[in-house]
Amino acid sequence: MDLSGVTRDGVVIPVPLDRAGITGPTPWQARGPEWRRSAHGLYTPAYVDGDAPEQRIVEAAALLPDLKAAVTGWASLHWQGGRWFSGLAMDGATPLPVPLAVDGRHRLRTRPGVRVFEDWLEESDIVRVDGLPVTRPVRAVTTEVRRARTLIQAVTVIDMAAFSDLVSLEELMADAGPHLVARPWARKVMTALAEADENVWSPREVEMRLLWQESVGVRPLCNIPIFDEQGRHLFTPDLFDPESGVGGEYDGVLHLEDGRRGRDVVREEMVRDLGLELVTMVSADSANRDAFRARVKSTYRRARSRPTSSGWTLEQPAWWVDTSTVDRRRTLSDSQRARLLKGQAA
Repeated sequence: MDLSGVTRDGVVIPVPLDRAGITGPTPWQARGPEWRRSAHGLYTPAYVDGDAPEQRIVEAAALLPDLKAAVTGWASLHWQGGRWFSGLAMDGATPLPVPLAVDGRHRLRTRPGVRVFEDWLEESDIVRVDGLPVTRPVRAVTTEVRRARTLIQAVTVIDMAAFSDLVSLEELMADAGPHLVARPWARKVMTALAEADENVWSPREVEMRLLWQESVGVRPLCNIPIFDEQGRHLFTPDLFDPESGVGGEYDGVLHLEDGRRGRDVVREEMVRDLGLELVTMVSADSANRDAFRARVKSTYRRARSRPTSSGWTLEQPAWWVDTSTVDRRRTLSDSQRARLLKGQAA
């Protein structure tokens, strides 16, 4: 595919050999240290970082046929601004192959670093962003959910696409539904949609929420602000069950930096004064999920033995701007986003 129209800063488009050495390396130059082969017949200057996500994407896209083909999955979402779609597996280190979608009438060979989806593909599924053909976010999300090995991974894809306001659950349901008829992976997509939420701020919150639900059979609210009775904002826990007064927080590395841990301690004291209980998930719980499940259950037992909590409310005062849905966030101006979504940005 001709990618000469790609305008994204920082990427270098692979080029074929040129015996004159004008538009690409000569055969002799291509064998030297200043060039590397990025695909069959295509070369990129050796100084270009081939591990950078956007560079990996354009090098894979160069393999696409000219008709009814596009970058899809995590790569499409990354290219369109999906913050959490870095092209790495859940371990944060293993590169994921770049997904390419081609119409079923085309044939494209899979190679290392690329995964080909030969399936139905409508012209309306493809958009050009900075000159690169990518599938629309709805289509990219369903492709990535198909690839997910677990429910947690599948829900994370949807929640993190919604985090970046690329898709809403309503859009996914309306658009994906007609395309899922008779597809073998339809149930996986619909199950993940039923568990998804538009107000999750990080992948770890998805894991924490689903483990919480498994443990006590309760679906907590995500990033719901809590106020005092005078309408002052007290705090916004990652998860909260208002019926039991149990909140949840993911305690990652950031909580140990820049004095944040000290602020967390003050907040924990405030939570106790309100008669609420707080359960914390740490990074090690991903490897030993039973430990977190046990803490959730014990926290609920403590909550049942305490007096009824008071002094707080979920009723939002008139001055509060609700940003809990994709539709609401899309209406914000740039200055409002910078001010109101700084918690998510952190």
